[in-house]
Amino acid sequence: MKAILQDRYGPPSVLRLAEVPKPFPKKNELLIKVHAAGVNRTDCANLRAKPFIMRFVNGIFRPRKKIPGTTFAGQIESVGQGVSGYRLKEAVFGINDSGLQSMAEYLTISPDMAIGHIPENCSFLQAAASIEGAHYAINFLNKVSLIEGQTVLVNGATGAIGSAAVQLLTQKGLEVTATCKAKDQTLVRELGAVATIDYETEDFTACGQQFDFVFDTVGKSSFGKCRPLLKPGGAYISSELGWMAQNLFFALVTPFLGGKKVKFPVPLNPKVSVQTISDLMRKGKFNPVIDRTYPLSDTASAFVYVESGKKLGNVVLEIASG
Repeated sequence: MKAILQDRYGPPSVLRLAEVPKPFPKKNELLIKVHAAGVNRTDCANLRAKPFIMRFVNGIFRPRKKIPGTTFAGQIESVGQGVSGYRLKEAVFGINDSGLQSMAEYLTISPDMAIGHIPENCSFLQAAASIEGAHYAINFLNKVSLIEGQTVLVNGATGAIGSAAVQLLTQKGLEVTATCKAKDQTLVRELGAVATIDYETEDFTACGQQFDFVFDTVGKSSFGKCRPLLKPGGAYISSELGWMAQNLFFALVTPFLGGKKVKFPVPLNPKVSVQTISDLMRKGKFNPVIDRTYPLSDTASAFVYVESGKKLGNVVLEIASG
């Protein structure tokens, strides 16, 4: 089968297309024909092993898993002995931050991992684009108590996490103000934002408003800068550790100080996230934003584009047609 190989950490140029043996499902495994795979921030971090701590999971000197990819959407090709709840040709999708080796024509996976059924009203491309950003967005939301009518500022509303967060927050009845480029304001309002701030011409931290929560989905601001935006008792959540891992420190300390606090969105329960996303898509309540698709042979270009910071929503590899 065709697959993308990564023999060492580095830039997208280290990726290469190659022929490798087709995997065989062991007992309690599924063989998946991969139709699509996302290319996201997690994949880019795994590619370069940055931050360095990722090497303790993925391999100190070189990646343990030679095929990259953390998300997939595809069809069940074979069901291993002992597997129940899944049938041949069923459409499924899933995620594993540490790697699924999904940038290939086939992969094997345990049904105990974070996988779920793709709704009939959803394509493979949509399914692949719906997972990573929404999983992290869900783990923003579940770190705080959300009440209908509360206000939230989402920084980076056109990214994978941000575009998912705007939709999920709107579903829960919160009023969302979002930062984006002027050209993307219509898109962000269609996702559910009631107001937008053009971050290219305006400093959103000086907007003069206060919110119950600030979700920094791109991790480009800080608690110090966003603190004036928070109402008493409000919370700041970032997708990044921050300078000198300050967000972890503040997340430990601020809850004991009273007043405004920092929460850190440790991404737990991916299987629950996949099921939640599947249910929302089935009901027509979640629609992932797809910027570009690339063939498997042009995977390196997909990584270059994602690392450029210019993408809207998600980038997807189209591996098999249909």
